Amino acid sequence: MADSFGPVHDDTADAGETVAEAATATAQGSRAEPIRVLVVDDHALFRRGLEIVLAQEEDIQVVGEAGDGAEAVDKAADLLPDIVLMDVRMTRRGGIEACTSIKEVAPSAKIIMLTISDEEADLYDAIKAGATGYLLKEISTDEVATAIRAVADGQSQISPSMASKLLTEFKSMIQRTDERRLVPAPRLTDRELEVLKLVATGMNNRDIAKELFISENTVKNHVRNILEKLQLHSRMEAVVYAMREKILEIR
Repeated sequence: MADSFGPVHDDTADAGETVAEAATATAQGSRAEPIRVLVVDDHALFRRGLEIVLAQEEDIQVVGEAGDGAEAVDKAADLLPDIVLMDVRMTRRGGIEACTSIKEVAPSAKIIMLTISDEEADLYDAIKAGATGYLLKEISTDEVATAIRAVADGQSQISPSMASKLLTEFKSMIQRTDERRLVPAPRLTDRELEVLKLVATGMNNRDIAKELFISENTVKNHVRNILEKLQLHSRMEAVVYAMREKILEIR
């Protein structure tokens, strides 16, 4: 069995490794119970390899395995593992889809995706689904154990190449948000502003119609136009948006 899932790393000892080993030993010694791990992958040989590797770690215990996402959800519900080490793309049910269900049946379980997929979409979807780690299978076996300990201690773990993509996307999101802020707020007519102010006071359509001496259908049309202009879905969203954008002030 090779000692890594990808390129073999140089294990030459240096000061940095000595410090890391000391920190690992301290972390291992501080745990009363081993970290319980569920291994999920649709390749039996890979699952077996992980089990052999992790069996050498005194503070890590593989409590079960699953061959697809559907089985992983059932096993997680039964075993309540601390960590689920799971592939992204599997038959029957993929890891990302299973991620959400696992968080429902075993809320305390933390999920690390261990995969060959370096697709940005998979990374984003995994994080949105509740994954705490995203590691590529090219990492060494030592790094797998280290990542399990780190996630068990409340940290997040993402492979450096994927973390770089994530940061790039965050920067892009911030830029898009800033650009949207430069766009003027949609202009409402004087009548629409009147309707919005009355909506904000809690009035229903009938009361607004009486207050403004217009028909109830006209009020409905105004409310619909307000929501369409602001690209919102409810009356309350419209009020909150209007206040935030200083379209309207309620005294």
